[in-house]
Amino acid sequence: MLAALAMTLVSMASASAQSPLTLKDAQRQAIERSRMLAAQDSAITASREMAVSAAQLPDPIAKVGVNNLPVNGEDRFSLTRDFMTMRSVGVMQELTRAGKREARAERFEREAEKSVAEKSVTIAAIQRDTAIAWLDRYYAEAMMAVVSEQSREAAAEIDAAEGAYRAGRGSLADLLSARAASVALDDRASELSRKVRAAKIALARWLGDGAEAPLSGRPLIDAIRLDPTMLEADLNHHPEVAVLARKEDVAAAEVRVAQANKTADWSVELMYSQRGPAYSNMISVNVSVPLQWDPKNRQDREVASKLAMLDQARAEREDMLRAHTAEIRAMIAEWESDRERSARYQRELLPLASERTQATLGAYRGAKASITDVLLARRNEIDVRTQALQLEMETARLWAQLNFLSPESDAVARAGVTLIKDSQ
Repeated sequence: MLAALAMTLVSMASASAQSPLTLKDAQRQAIERSRMLAAQDSAITASREMAVSAAQLPDPIAKVGVNNLPVNGEDRFSLTRDFMTMRSVGVMQELTRAGKREARAERFEREAEKSVAEKSVTIAAIQRDTAIAWLDRYYAEAMMAVVSEQSREAAAEIDAAEGAYRAGRGSLADLLSARAASVALDDRASELSRKVRAAKIALARWLGDGAEAPLSGRPLIDAIRLDPTMLEADLNHHPEVAVLARKEDVAAAEVRVAQANKTADWSVELMYSQRGPAYSNMISVNVSVPLQWDPKNRQDREVASKLAMLDQARAEREDMLRAHTAEIRAMIAEWESDRERSARYQRELLPLASERTQATLGAYRGAKASITDVLLARRNEIDVRTQALQLEMETARLWAQLNFLSPESDAVARAGVTLIKDSQ
């Protein structure tokens, strides 16, 4: 017990030199440290660069060749003696229609918007997971404080039991019971000390060395940003639903690309041919176009495939919206129930447990109760206080999951995200 308390005191002393860490500060630092957001910025940039590239004409094709070279007879392998032999150089350009290039560019723009929506998902996840890690540490330390306080009381009770035993007013069994209760508190303190260390490690995942700072400013967990009466409308803008909406936009853009591919693009070729010195040089102009001889099994099939993928994206978005709506309604109901139970603990159970301990302690001092009765009352109070904290922690975790379904606007602005309105 002494070792656990010493470690806790050393940790608190080193942490006290740092500025108190609020939940808002923790979330801000976590967003600033995130490498996933930097990766998603790169994905957004990549898609936008590809959109510019896709809007351009294909590169022209240079051609160099020899035509009509004799391979036998007196003029074989001569480049100048036969009037049909030509050395040619030319260039060919595919004239991709502007509408097709715009459709291809739009497809990558929609991909960039999907990456922006995915970045919002990441910001919300960082805020939520950082909040949960912060709250886990806060309540682990609060439970540690409860046990430390009770350990001091237990030490005083051991002294009282020893004094009563020496004076002949108490029994050895009472003294041993007090010592056993103190050892049980030592064990509980060790377990809670481990939980505090584990909570700091979990918080360090997001904050690094800043996770050692003392915590302050517990957030108000009695209100969430969601309006239960407008839940389905609010969840239309849920980041994960928004990602699927952007995926649907990508699929719609791919449909337009496939429809544009049903019209073939022409290519134009200009060639200059040089013949022997006794003959004239020549210029050739060629125009070519692909022959779409089986569109019902090629182009039409491609369009049908993209339309099916669009239907798939739309169905996935609608199913996720329904699933999230049911899940969030259940979480709200659980959060409200936990709030009610937590209020009951604060209003009734905690005062009753404290009053019982004080009444039993007074009876013991008046020789009307045994030390065992005091220890049982003390253990009951510890259990009630830790149960109240555990319930409050579960309520706070639900609050974090509900309140950070979507990223907060200030975090979005700091991360440089421009949200896309849902067109569905």
